[in-house]
Amino acid sequence: MKPASAEHDTARDGAATLHALLAASARSHPHRTAVHGPDGPVGYAELDALADRYAAALAARGVRPGDRVVVWSHKSVATVAVMQAALRAGAVYVPVTGSNPPARLGRIAAGAAPALVVTDEEGAERARPGWDAAPLATFAELLEAAPEGARHEPHPSAPGDPAYILYTSGSTGEPKGVCVSHRNALAFVEWAAGELGVGPGDRLANHAPFNFDLSVFDLYAAFHAGAAVHLVPQEMAYAPAQLVTFLREREITVWYSVPSALALMIREGGLLDGEPPAALRACVFAGEPFAIHHVHALRARWPKVRLLNWYGPTETNVCTSYEVGDADLGRTGPLPIGTACSGDEVALDPPDAEEGEIVVSGPTVMLGYWGREPHTGPYRTGDLARRDAEGQLHYVGRRDQMVKIRGHRIELGEIEAAIGALETVADVAVLVAGTGLEAELHAVVVPAPGGPPSLLTIKRCCAERLPTYMIIDKLHVRNDLPRTANGKLDRAELSAALVGSEAR
Repeated sequence: MKPASAEHDTARDGAATLHALLAASARSHPHRTAVHGPDGPVGYAELDALADRYAAALAARGVRPGDRVVVWSHKSVATVAVMQAALRAGAVYVPVTGSNPPARLGRIAAGAAPALVVTDEEGAERARPGWDAAPLATFAELLEAAPEGARHEPHPSAPGDPAYILYTSGSTGEPKGVCVSHRNALAFVEWAAGELGVGPGDRLANHAPFNFDLSVFDLYAAFHAGAAVHLVPQEMAYAPAQLVTFLREREITVWYSVPSALALMIREGGLLDGEPPAALRACVFAGEPFAIHHVHALRARWPKVRLLNWYGPTETNVCTSYEVGDADLGRTGPLPIGTACSGDEVALDPPDAEEGEIVVSGPTVMLGYWGREPHTGPYRTGDLARRDAEGQLHYVGRRDQMVKIRGHRIELGEIEAAIGALETVADVAVLVAGTGLEAELHAVVVPAPGGPPSLLTIKRCCAERLPTYMIIDKLHVRNDLPRTANGKLDRAELSAALVGSEAR
């Protein structure tokens, strides 16, 4: 069953939809660059017309309001145009990055039951042998259903209608679709664009894949302001030198990515070499903790660039924000995740405990998981936090990463934060090996230049910051840590890789 909005919309308000942002900017800034993709730049008027043509083509292919349209492709202007077209047709778009194999695409299609899967030529070649999960068309084939210049009257969607579904890895191993309404997304986008003062002259970098919620800011804050969004090609996403060149040559003004990308750019791409990027005025990071020594380096080298730490699961998008200040140069622990934003209310449960689960209420909370009952009420994130005397929230870790070692409850994220404070550590993950009395804490470290740290150094670091029972037992040194497609640590892959590996 399609999740429904928690609020009933009696009036249709086309101005309160995501696709209205592009249409409005096309009227106000027709000749400004809207999207600069690997296939080149396109202006607002041209993108608006292309989205209209694709919308007409979707209608001609039988897509109706409420249908799902899966867009399985690498980043391109066409990808953006089809997502916008789906919204104009009253459909729900489901972005799936092109690196996903056909087998995973098939599992997503089984859950979303799309009326159409739109892909690029490479995707069609990979999928079509034996593909029968849903009708499939390439971008070019889809355009054949509508002549050039074809227009489509936008469907009068309501703010509470579903806009897109982002599939994340589910705990059962099956992809789980987070269904987001126009209202949900706009509550965040309007807050974020206002907080950063995004205007028509800005150039936003889109580092995250479209199936990752970070990309919502990149695309829609740009469309909201009539700014340009520059798509970082997937093959460049973790190529540090190329990313630094992209940032400088494209004169990016607002950068938003996971901390691991920035850490890689600092460590291997020369991000902090030479003068700060002349155009850059804001650097935002989210999705995971950022090692405090990297934060110190950015603040010291880029004193005029705003640095913001955003927090929120896919189910709420960004619900808290913290801006780095000079006082943080003396901080030894991780940055706070800040205070509530995007019109949300953020509470801890239990409220009177030293730490509690982060619970979010407000306009950004998702409609629900596709195919399940609609979500109602606050969203329990499964993340743990504590609130300091100034009212700032501090992320502690995940409930599902809590372990017990010799009877003590341990949060692995707290140990990672302590070790990550070492300047010789570029990245770190802590895992448990063994069970019962044989259980041990293993730290997996990616060394910074001048490293690696010794096991003794890390033990001393833990002893200075943590209880005795949270001091690690073994150390592994690796060149990098495995990451998911969204850039987050892949603990399952790392655990498998450590089996039988030599430790210090």
